Amino acid sequence: MKKRVAILGSTGSIGCQALDVIRQHPGIFQVEVLTAGKNKKLLIEQALQFIPGHVVISEESLYKEIRDALASLPIQVHAGNKALAEITTLESVDIVLAAMVGFSGLLPTIAAISSKKALALANKETLVVAGELITQLANQHKVTIVPVDSEHSAIFQCLAGEDQNMPEKIILTASGGPFRGKSRHELEHVTRQQALNHPNWCMGDKITIDSATLMNKGLEVIEAHWLFKLSPQQIEVVIHPQSVIHSMVQFEDGSIKAQMGLPDMRLPIQYALAYPMRLKSTLPRFDFADYSQLTFEKPDLTLFRNLVLAYDALNKGGNMPCVMNAANEIVVDAFLKNKVSFLQIPEIIEKTMASIPFISQPALEDYQQSDHEAREYARNLL
Repeated sequence: MKKRVAILGSTGSIGCQALDVIRQHPGIFQVEVLTAGKNKKLLIEQALQFIPGHVVISEESLYKEIRDALASLPIQVHAGNKALAEITTLESVDIVLAAMVGFSGLLPTIAAISSKKALALANKETLVVAGELITQLANQHKVTIVPVDSEHSAIFQCLAGEDQNMPEKIILTASGGPFRGKSRHELEHVTRQQALNHPNWCMGDKITIDSATLMNKGLEVIEAHWLFKLSPQQIEVVIHPQSVIHSMVQFEDGSIKAQMGLPDMRLPIQYALAYPMRLKSTLPRFDFADYSQLTFEKPDLTLFRNLVLAYDALNKGGNMPCVMNAANEIVVDAFLKNKVSFLQIPEIIEKTMASIPFISQPALEDYQQSDHEAREYARNLL
């Protein structure tokens, strides 16, 4: 039987690439749910092509236009955040691809896990914000979270078959983004367009800015802590400009396993959707002759402070990663709107982390309140 897929965030970069994967394997996957925030035009185009059973638009004011556009088809149209969470619980859904960006992905992910759906997780903020809650739920409902991030997918693949061998540490690779090797003076006046010019990956605006500031790698450190049950000291970050080695695992005997491939998100997406099988693909193959050198270097923690802030948040625990993430979402949005400079991004995040009350053992309501308070505080600093 075909796997019936719900794609949360189908109009984003990951969602579009997931549909490309599904398009290549029509006998294996079937699109059951498509959701979007505000991109009505692309959502309608996707629905017309894949004819899912259900479509959800978060922005309720767009409901009528989408409903009318799809009226002749057997597609149920829903709107609002409540519908977004409820849609993951449908019996007609086998696997949920959580590809929404930011805090908004938390409640739908909780609903999917609580309904014992297979989960392919591309929304790293879910584990950053509420990692303890999510992992407890996954254990309770016996749900395997298969990561979609290329780095965590690499670690997941390297650990396959190693049940009796605990990793000594994992090594997350980072491209370094467009500003690797730049001086502070050079970063004082960088533009939005320069920051969006990633050297290796094609991603959405928010994650591309996070890559440029190394916050994306900081979020991945926190995500890795929860996914692989490792201490912060067991998670290392190394700059690897070629983005060929997606991450590595070092075992207790000193051996290192690495997962390699061209920088193409369709590969980890396909792996997560098809898990535990591997499917054939027509993706370009890696050729060692094209890469005469693979290089590695330490990240510049003085200039790219966001990675340090992420480790600080992880070490403190509680609601601090939630606070950090909320401040980052606000300030990245402000940078994309040319309201703050590139170097102000970590400054505002750090001030927010120092000002929001710390909660050592937060419940879901505490995460939601901390997220709200951190966003308001960061906005006031802009």
